[in-house]
Order: sequence, then C-alpha cells, then structure tokens
Amino acid sequence: MATKKEILEALADYQINCNNNKRLRKMQRNWTRKLNFVAEDTGDVFSMEVVNGEITSFKPAPIEDPDIIVTSTSENLCDMFWGDLNPSQKYLQGEIRVKASQEDILRLDAISMIIWPED
Repeated sequence: MATKKEILEALADYQINCNNNKRLRKMQRNWTRKLNFVAEDTGDVFSMEVVNGEITSFKPAPIEDPDIIVTSTSENLCDMFWGDLNPSQKYLQGEIRVKASQEDILRLDAISMIIWPED
C-alpha cells in the first residue's frame, strides 16, 4: 500500500515528466481537463488540473465536477505516476478503472505511450 506522501511525490515527478515532454505538450496543446484519482484501498482522492496540455496543479483532495475519474489501488496509482507499470495493460485487466469519455480514455492511453514507451 502506498502512502499519501508517496503518491504526492509520484504526482510531482509525473507533472515534471509530462510538462517537460515537448512531444506530449504539442500533442495535448488543446486538452484541458479536471481529473480525480481515487485510491480504493485507502479512500484517498487526489486531483489534477490540465490546461492546454500542461499539468497546472495537483492536490490531495478531490476536484469538483471532474472530467475524468481514475480508480485503482494506491500502489497502482503510485506506480502509474512513476512509470513502474503499464497503465494500459492494467486498464485492460480491470485493475485500473477510468470513468471518462471515450476520447479522453484514448488520449490517456496515448499519453502513457509517449511518457513510458514500451522497451
């Protein structure tokens, strides 16, 4: 089980990796969304705001009226943000659940492929 502190550290690293990736920023330049990440084993909720492809903020609290809700274990969320697991594979296995439009689900998949390409 990952702690709230570990998930926040992973989110901070994820923000840096995403915002410093020129290819990703160009691809996501028109994408603005509010996301909640729910750790089902701890009950913690984390939120993130993306404005024109840039992660502008994240916090250890839910955001009102999210566009996307990602639910999994605290460990999976932490590993996902650090790139230690393939989120697309975990999604297909039902270990990560996403409530969002089909377009946003496809976009999240594309983001994961750019940030953590398969070896």
